Amino acid sequence: MSHPLTPWSKSRNRKFVLVLFGAYVAVCPSLAGAVPNVQLEPVITGIDSPVAITHAGDGSGRLFITLQAGKILVYDGQQLLPAPFLDIGALITTGGERGLLSVAFHPDYPANGFLFVDYTDLNGDTVIARYSVSIDPNVVDPASAAILLAIPQPFANHNGGQLQFGPDGFLYIGMGDGGSGGDPLNNAQNLGSMLGKILRIDVDAGFPYGIPLDNPFIGNPNANPEIWALGLRNPWRFSFDRLLGDLLIADVGENSWEEVNFQQASSLGGENYGWRLMEGNHCFNPSTNCNDGSLTLPVIEYEHSLGNCSITGGYRYRGNLYPGLESVYFYADFCSGIIWEASRDASGAWISEQVLDTDLLITAFGENEDGELYLAHFSANGIIYKVTEPAAATSSGGGSGGGCFITSAEQF
Repeated sequence: MSHPLTPWSKSRNRKFVLVLFGAYVAVCPSLAGAVPNVQLEPVITGIDSPVAITHAGDGSGRLFITLQAGKILVYDGQQLLPAPFLDIGALITTGGERGLLSVAFHPDYPANGFLFVDYTDLNGDTVIARYSVSIDPNVVDPASAAILLAIPQPFANHNGGQLQFGPDGFLYIGMGDGGSGGDPLNNAQNLGSMLGKILRIDVDAGFPYGIPLDNPFIGNPNANPEIWALGLRNPWRFSFDRLLGDLLIADVGENSWEEVNFQQASSLGGENYGWRLMEGNHCFNPSTNCNDGSLTLPVIEYEHSLGNCSITGGYRYRGNLYPGLESVYFYADFCSGIIWEASRDASGAWISEQVLDTDLLITAFGENEDGELYLAHFSANGIIYKVTEPAAATSSGGGSGGGCFITSAEQF
Protein backbone atom coordinates (compact mmCIF):
# COMPACT_ATOMS: atom_id res chain seq x y z
CA MET A 1 0.00 0.00 0.00
CA SER A 2 1.30 3.41 -0.90
CA HIS A 3 1.54 6.62 1.04
CA PRO A 4 -0.78 9.57 1.75
CA LEU A 5 0.33 11.66 -1.22
CA THR A 6 -1.05 9.18 -3.76
CA PRO A 7 -4.22 10.51 -5.49
CA TRP A 8 -6.75 7.97 -4.22
CA SER A 9 -10.37 7.70 -5.27
CA LYS A 10 -12.82 9.25 -2.82
CA SER A 11 -16.13 7.87 -4.10
CA ARG A 12 -18.00 6.17 -1.27
CA ASN A 13 -21.58 6.03 -0.06
CA ARG A 14 -22.27 8.13 3.04
CA LYS A 15 -25.31 9.29 4.97
CA PHE A 16 -25.24 13.00 5.73
CA VAL A 17 -27.50 15.59 7.29
CA LEU A 18 -27.06 18.86 5.42
CA VAL A 19 -27.84 22.08 7.25
CA LEU A 20 -27.30 25.32 5.38
CA PHE A 21 -26.37 28.36 7.40
CA GLY A 22 -24.46 31.49 6.48
CA ALA A 23 -21.54 30.81 4.13
CA TYR A 24 -21.00 27.22 5.19
CA VAL A 25 -22.49 23.78 4.90
CA ALA A 26 -22.54 21.54 7.96
CA VAL A 27 -22.03 17.92 6.93
CA CYS A 28 -22.92 15.86 9.96
CA PRO A 29 -22.56 12.08 9.76
CA SER A 30 -24.84 10.06 11.98
CA LEU A 31 -22.50 8.58 14.59
CA ALA A 32 -23.31 6.55 17.66
CA GLY A 33 -21.81 7.19 21.09
CA ALA A 34 -21.37 10.20 23.33
CA VAL A 35 -18.31 11.88 21.87
CA PRO A 36 -17.44 15.58 21.75
CA ASN A 37 -18.95 17.65 18.97
CA VAL A 38 -16.11 18.45 16.58
CA GLN A 39 -16.22 20.87 13.67
CA LEU A 40 -13.70 21.93 11.07
CA GLU A 41 -13.50 25.64 10.36
CA PRO A 42 -11.70 26.69 7.15
CA VAL A 43 -9.03 29.31 7.83
CA ILE A 44 -6.81 29.19 4.71
CA THR A 45 -8.03 28.27 1.23
CA GLY A 46 -6.59 27.95 -2.25
CA ILE A 47 -3.11 26.64 -1.43
CA ASP A 48 -1.38 23.98 -3.52
CA SER A 49 -0.92 20.57 -1.90
CA PRO A 50 -0.20 21.34 1.78
CA VAL A 51 1.59 18.55 3.67
CA ALA A 52 2.53 20.02 7.07
CA ILE A 53 1.47 22.69 9.58
CA THR A 54 3.55 24.07 12.44
CA HIS A 55 4.52 27.18 14.41
CA ALA A 56 7.81 28.84 15.28
CA GLY A 57 7.38 29.10 19.05
CA ASP A 58 8.45 32.73 18.89
CA GLY A 59 5.34 34.41 20.26
CA SER A 60 4.30 35.71 16.83
CA GLY A 61 1.21 33.50 16.56
CA ARG A 62 2.09 32.64 12.96
CA LEU A 63 1.34 29.34 11.27
CA PHE A 64 3.80 27.90 8.75
CA ILE A 65 2.31 25.79 5.98
CA THR A 66 4.58 23.41 4.06
CA LEU A 67 3.67 22.75 0.42
CA GLN A 68 4.85 19.58 -1.28
CA ALA A 69 6.29 21.44 -4.28
CA GLY A 70 8.88 23.23 -2.14
CA LYS A 71 7.41 26.31 -0.48
CA ILE A 72 6.66 27.25 3.11
CA LEU A 73 3.92 29.86 3.51
CA VAL A 74 3.22 32.16 6.45
CA TYR A 75 -0.24 32.76 7.89
CA ASP A 76 -0.12 35.71 10.31
CA GLY A 77 -3.47 34.97 11.93
CA GLN A 78 -5.38 37.23 9.56
CA GLN A 79 -4.05 36.49 6.11
CA LEU A 80 -1.65 34.37 4.11
CA LEU A 81 1.40 36.49 3.32
CA PRO A 82 2.00 36.87 -0.44
CA ALA A 83 5.72 36.02 -0.37
CA PRO A 84 6.81 32.52 0.71
CA PHE A 85 8.85 32.11 3.87
CA LEU A 86 11.07 29.68 1.95
CA ASP A 87 11.09 28.40 -1.63
CA ILE A 88 13.42 25.48 -2.46
CA GLY A 89 11.43 24.14 -5.38
CA ALA A 90 14.56 24.07 -7.56
CA LEU A 91 16.29 21.70 -5.12
CA ILE A 92 13.69 18.98 -4.81
CA THR A 93 12.01 16.08 -6.51
CA THR A 94 8.27 16.37 -6.02
CA GLY A 95 5.19 14.29 -6.76
CA GLY A 96 3.94 11.00 -5.37
CA GLU A 97 5.43 10.74 -1.91
CA ARG A 98 8.37 13.04 -2.57
CA GLY A 99 8.84 16.75 -2.06
CA LEU A 100 9.32 19.22 0.76
CA LEU A 101 7.75 17.25 3.59
CA SER A 102 8.08 19.23 6.84
CA VAL A 103 9.80 22.01 8.77
CA ALA A 104 10.78 22.18 12.45
CA PHE A 105 11.88 25.32 14.28
CA HIS A 106 14.73 25.19 16.77
CA PRO A 107 13.53 25.37 20.40
CA ASP A 108 15.64 28.54 20.74
CA TYR A 109 14.46 29.95 17.42
CA PRO A 110 13.77 33.46 18.79
CA ALA A 111 17.48 33.73 19.62
CA ASN A 112 19.22 31.77 16.85
CA GLY A 113 16.77 31.88 13.92
CA PHE A 114 17.41 28.23 12.94
CA LEU A 115 14.86 26.05 11.18
CA PHE A 116 15.21 22.55 9.72
CA VAL A 117 13.57 21.03 6.67
CA ASP A 118 13.10 17.49 5.36
CA TYR A 119 12.96 17.16 1.57
CA THR A 120 13.58 14.79 -1.32
CA ASP A 121 16.53 16.03 -3.37
CA LEU A 122 17.04 15.83 -7.14
CA ASN A 123 18.56 12.34 -6.75
CA GLY A 124 15.47 11.14 -4.88
CA ASP A 125 17.26 10.94 -1.54
CA THR A 126 16.17 12.35 1.83
CA VAL A 127 17.94 15.53 2.95
CA ILE A 128 17.78 17.21 6.34
CA ALA A 129 18.97 20.81 6.03
CA ARG A 130 19.27 23.82 8.32
CA TYR A 131 18.35 27.35 7.31
CA SER A 132 18.40 30.72 9.06
CA VAL A 133 15.78 33.43 8.99
CA SER A 134 16.84 36.68 7.35
CA ILE A 135 16.58 40.19 8.76
CA ASP A 136 12.96 40.02 7.59
CA PRO A 137 11.19 37.69 10.07
CA ASN A 138 8.89 36.45 7.30
CA VAL A 139 11.65 35.40 4.88
CA VAL A 140 14.39 32.77 5.17
CA ASP A 141 17.91 33.53 3.95
CA PRO A 142 18.34 31.06 1.05
CA ALA A 143 22.13 31.39 1.22
CA SER A 144 22.11 30.01 4.77
CA ALA A 145 21.42 26.43 3.68
CA ALA A 146 23.54 23.80 5.41
CA ILE A 147 22.97 20.09 4.82
CA LEU A 148 23.10 18.07 8.03
CA LEU A 149 22.20 14.64 6.73
CA ALA A 150 21.55 12.95 3.38
CA ILE A 151 20.08 9.44 3.34
CA PRO A 152 19.93 7.41 0.11
CA GLN A 153 16.49 6.12 -0.85
CA PRO A 154 16.36 2.84 -2.82
CA PHE A 155 12.78 3.41 -4.03
CA ALA A 156 10.49 6.39 -4.57
CA ASN A 157 7.97 5.72 -1.78
CA HIS A 158 8.04 5.53 2.03
CA ASN A 159 10.17 8.61 2.61
CA GLY A 160 8.80 9.39 6.07
CA GLY A 161 9.31 13.13 6.29
CA GLN A 162 8.38 14.28 9.79
CA LEU A 163 10.72 16.50 11.81
CA GLN A 164 9.93 17.32 15.45
CA PHE A 165 11.97 18.66 18.32
CA GLY A 166 11.30 16.63 21.43
CA PRO A 167 10.93 18.02 24.94
CA ASP A 168 14.59 17.05 25.44
CA GLY A 169 15.65 19.58 22.79
CA PHE A 170 16.85 16.92 20.33
CA LEU A 171 15.66 16.67 16.72
CA TYR A 172 13.62 13.56 15.88
CA ILE A 173 13.46 12.43 12.23
CA GLY A 174 10.92 9.98 10.80
CA MET A 175 12.37 7.69 8.13
CA GLY A 176 10.33 5.22 6.08
CA ASP A 177 11.66 1.77 5.20
CA GLY A 178 12.92 2.81 1.76
CA GLY A 179 9.85 1.83 -0.21
CA SER A 180 8.73 -0.74 -2.72
CA GLY A 181 6.39 -3.18 -0.95
CA GLY A 182 6.90 -5.43 2.05
CA ASP A 183 10.28 -3.89 2.89
CA PRO A 184 12.21 -6.18 0.49
CA LEU A 185 15.60 -5.09 1.85
CA ASN A 186 14.45 -5.61 5.48
CA ASN A 187 15.65 -2.10 6.32
CA ALA A 188 13.29 -1.54 9.23
CA GLN A 189 14.84 -4.40 11.25
CA ASN A 190 18.42 -3.61 10.23
CA LEU A 191 20.29 -1.43 12.73
CA GLY A 192 22.89 -0.79 10.04
CA SER A 193 20.31 1.18 8.03
CA MET A 194 18.71 4.51 8.93
CA LEU A 195 15.57 3.51 7.02
CA GLY A 196 12.45 2.36 8.86
CA LYS A 197 13.50 4.26 11.99
CA ILE A 198 13.01 7.27 14.20
CA LEU A 199 16.36 9.07 14.38
CA ARG A 200 17.42 11.38 17.21
CA ILE A 201 20.24 13.91 16.80
CA ASP A 202 21.70 16.88 18.68
CA VAL A 203 21.81 19.85 16.32
CA ASP A 204 23.63 21.96 18.94
CA ALA A 205 26.65 19.66 19.33
CA GLY A 206 28.82 20.86 16.46
CA PHE A 207 28.30 20.64 12.72
CA PRO A 208 26.60 18.84 11.12
CA TYR A 209 25.26 17.37 14.38
CA GLY A 210 26.12 15.34 17.45
CA ILE A 211 24.78 12.08 18.83
CA PRO A 212 22.94 12.34 22.16
CA LEU A 213 24.99 10.39 24.69
CA ASP A 214 21.95 8.41 25.83
CA ASN A 215 20.85 7.22 22.38
CA PRO A 216 20.06 3.52 22.81
CA PHE A 217 22.46 2.02 20.23
CA ILE A 218 25.39 4.36 20.66
CA GLY A 219 27.65 1.56 21.92
CA ASN A 220 26.69 -0.97 19.25
CA PRO A 221 29.34 -1.11 16.48
CA ASN A 222 26.80 -2.65 14.09
CA ALA A 223 24.19 0.08 14.56
CA ASN A 224 23.82 3.65 13.36
CA PRO A 225 24.10 5.70 16.56
CA GLU A 226 21.40 8.11 15.35
CA ILE A 227 18.70 5.45 15.77
CA TRP A 228 16.15 6.05 18.51
CA ALA A 229 13.53 3.45 17.53
CA LEU A 230 13.17 0.84 14.77
CA GLY A 231 10.63 -1.41 13.08
CA LEU A 232 8.65 1.30 11.28
CA ARG A 233 7.24 1.13 7.77
CA ASN A 234 6.44 4.77 7.06
CA PRO A 235 6.07 7.05 10.10
CA TRP A 236 4.61 9.84 7.98
CA ARG A 237 3.42 11.88 10.97
CA PHE A 238 4.30 11.68 14.67
CA SER A 239 3.95 14.13 17.54
CA PHE A 240 4.92 14.83 21.11
CA ASP A 241 2.32 15.48 23.78
CA ARG A 242 3.23 19.03 24.80
CA LEU A 243 1.98 18.44 28.37
CA LEU A 244 3.36 14.99 29.19
CA GLY A 245 6.16 14.62 26.63
CA ASP A 246 4.90 11.25 25.34
CA LEU A 247 5.55 10.35 21.70
CA LEU A 248 2.74 9.13 19.40
CA ILE A 249 3.87 7.62 16.09
CA ALA A 250 1.34 6.93 13.33
CA ASP A 251 2.85 4.30 11.04
CA VAL A 252 1.38 3.75 7.56
CA GLY A 253 0.57 0.07 6.99
CA GLU A 254 0.94 -2.30 4.06
CA ASN A 255 -2.29 -3.80 2.72
CA SER A 256 -4.45 -4.42 5.78
CA TRP A 257 -3.68 -2.49 8.98
CA GLU A 258 -2.83 1.07 10.08
CA GLU A 259 -1.35 1.70 13.51
CA VAL A 260 -0.44 4.21 16.23
CA ASN A 261 2.51 3.48 18.50
CA PHE A 262 2.92 5.05 21.92
CA GLN A 263 6.20 5.82 23.66
CA GLN A 264 6.13 7.25 27.17
CA ALA A 265 8.23 10.31 27.91
CA SER A 266 10.27 8.21 30.35
CA SER A 267 11.38 5.84 27.58
CA LEU A 268 15.10 5.23 27.09
CA GLY A 269 14.51 4.51 23.40
CA GLY A 270 15.32 1.37 21.47
CA GLU A 271 11.73 0.20 20.97
CA ASN A 272 11.16 -2.14 18.05
CA TYR A 273 7.69 -1.44 16.63
CA GLY A 274 7.60 -4.64 14.63
CA TRP A 275 7.66 -3.95 10.89
CA ARG A 276 8.26 -6.06 8.69
CA LEU A 277 7.72 -8.87 11.18
CA MET A 278 4.29 -7.49 11.94
CA GLU A 279 1.71 -5.17 10.42
CA GLY A 280 -0.18 -3.74 13.35
CA ASN A 281 -0.84 -6.59 15.78
CA HIS A 282 -0.69 -9.20 13.01
CA CYS A 283 2.14 -11.32 11.64
CA PHE A 284 3.37 -10.18 8.23
CA ASN A 285 6.78 -11.71 7.46
CA PRO A 286 6.94 -14.44 8.68
CA SER A 287 3.23 -15.22 8.57
CA THR A 288 3.34 -17.04 11.94
CA ASN A 289 5.48 -16.94 15.08
CA CYS A 290 6.62 -13.41 14.28
CA ASN A 291 6.95 -11.96 17.79
CA ASP A 292 9.47 -13.32 20.25
CA GLY A 293 8.16 -10.98 22.93
CA SER A 294 10.64 -8.19 22.25
CA LEU A 295 8.39 -6.11 20.03
CA THR A 296 6.41 -3.06 21.14
CA LEU A 297 2.89 -3.44 19.78
CA PRO A 298 0.64 -0.56 18.70
CA VAL A 299 -1.91 0.96 21.06
CA ILE A 300 -4.34 1.68 18.20
CA GLU A 301 -4.93 -0.08 14.91
CA TYR A 302 -7.63 -0.05 12.25
CA GLU A 303 -8.20 -2.10 9.14
CA HIS A 304 -8.61 -1.18 5.49
CA SER A 305 -12.39 -1.11 5.40
CA LEU A 306 -14.66 1.72 4.22
CA GLY A 307 -11.92 2.92 1.87
CA ASN A 308 -9.22 3.31 4.53
CA CYS A 309 -5.64 3.01 3.32
CA SER A 310 -3.15 5.34 5.00
CA ILE A 311 -3.03 6.83 8.49
CA THR A 312 -2.29 10.50 9.13
CA GLY A 313 -1.19 10.95 12.70
CA GLY A 314 -2.22 13.97 14.74
CA TYR A 315 -1.81 15.46 18.20
CA ARG A 316 -3.31 15.27 21.65
CA TYR A 317 -5.35 18.39 22.16
CA ARG A 318 -3.74 20.66 24.76
CA GLY A 319 -5.33 23.96 23.79
CA ASN A 320 -7.48 26.18 25.98
CA LEU A 321 -10.47 27.01 23.76
CA TYR A 322 -12.26 23.63 23.81
CA PRO A 323 -12.02 21.96 27.22
CA GLY A 324 -14.24 19.10 26.04
CA LEU A 325 -11.37 17.98 23.81
CA GLU A 326 -8.68 18.03 26.51
CA SER A 327 -6.14 15.19 26.11
CA VAL A 328 -7.97 13.76 23.06
CA TYR A 329 -5.63 12.40 20.36
CA PHE A 330 -6.87 13.06 16.82
CA TYR A 331 -5.86 11.06 13.77
CA ALA A 332 -7.31 10.41 10.31
CA ASP A 333 -7.15 8.28 7.20
CA PHE A 334 -5.95 9.94 4.01
CA CYS A 335 -8.10 7.89 1.63
CA SER A 336 -11.42 7.65 3.46
CA GLY A 337 -11.35 11.08 5.11
CA ILE A 338 -12.49 9.54 8.41
CA ILE A 339 -11.27 11.29 11.58
CA TRP A 340 -11.01 9.49 14.91
CA GLU A 341 -10.34 10.59 18.45
CA ALA A 342 -8.64 8.46 21.08
CA SER A 343 -8.24 8.81 24.83
CA ARG A 344 -6.75 6.68 27.59
CA ASP A 345 -9.08 5.13 30.14
CA ALA A 346 -8.38 4.61 33.84
CA SER A 347 -6.40 1.46 33.10
CA GLY A 348 -4.18 3.24 30.57
CA ALA A 349 -5.77 1.54 27.56
CA TRP A 350 -6.49 3.65 24.49
CA ILE A 351 -10.15 3.89 23.45
CA SER A 352 -10.79 5.18 19.93
CA GLU A 353 -14.02 6.43 18.31
CA GLN A 354 -14.84 7.80 14.89
CA VAL A 355 -15.99 11.41 15.11
CA LEU A 356 -16.10 12.70 11.53
CA ASP A 357 -16.58 11.24 8.08
CA THR A 358 -15.34 13.75 5.49
CA ASP A 359 -14.40 13.99 1.84
CA LEU A 360 -11.00 15.44 2.70
CA LEU A 361 -7.56 14.12 1.76
CA ILE A 362 -5.95 14.76 5.15
CA THR A 363 -2.16 14.90 4.95
CA ALA A 364 -1.34 16.50 8.29
CA PHE A 365 -2.45 17.85 11.62
CA GLY A 366 -0.60 20.68 13.32
CA GLU A 367 -0.58 22.86 16.43
CA ASN A 368 -0.31 26.59 16.87
CA GLU A 369 1.63 28.06 19.78
CA ASP A 370 -1.38 27.77 22.09
CA GLY A 371 -1.99 24.09 21.32
CA GLU A 372 -5.00 24.66 19.08
CA LEU A 373 -5.26 22.06 16.31
CA TYR A 374 -5.39 22.38 12.53
CA LEU A 375 -5.43 19.94 9.65
CA ALA A 376 -4.53 20.09 5.96
CA HIS A 377 -6.63 19.03 2.97
CA PHE A 378 -4.34 17.94 0.11
CA SER A 379 -5.48 19.40 -3.18
CA ALA A 380 -4.38 21.82 -5.90
CA ASN A 381 -6.85 24.09 -4.08
CA GLY A 382 -5.91 22.87 -0.63
CA ILE A 383 -7.46 24.08 2.60
CA ILE A 384 -6.26 24.43 6.19
CA TYR A 385 -9.00 23.80 8.75
CA LYS A 386 -9.09 24.53 12.47
CA VAL A 387 -10.44 21.79 14.74
CA THR A 388 -13.15 23.37 16.89
CA GLU A 389 -15.90 22.49 19.33
CA PRO A 390 -18.16 25.55 19.12
CA ALA A 391 -21.28 25.97 21.21
CA ALA A 392 -23.29 26.03 17.98
CA ALA A 393 -22.27 22.47 17.11
CA THR A 394 -25.24 20.82 18.80
CA SER A 395 -27.79 23.07 17.14
CA SER A 396 -26.18 22.71 13.70
CA GLY A 397 -27.07 19.07 13.33
CA GLY A 398 -24.45 17.15 15.31
CA GLY A 399 -27.13 15.03 16.94
CA SER A 400 -26.37 12.79 19.89
CA GLY A 401 -22.73 13.61 20.37
CA GLY A 402 -21.80 13.31 16.69
CA GLY A 403 -19.45 15.76 15.00
CA CYS A 404 -19.99 18.11 12.07
CA PHE A 405 -17.66 18.74 9.18
CA ILE A 406 -17.73 22.38 8.13
CA THR A 407 -16.51 23.45 4.72
CA SER A 408 -17.15 26.18 2.21
CA ALA A 409 -20.49 25.76 0.49
CA GLU A 410 -18.86 25.88 -2.95
CA GLN A 411 -17.00 22.64 -2.20
CA PHE A 412 -20.24 20.67 -2.64
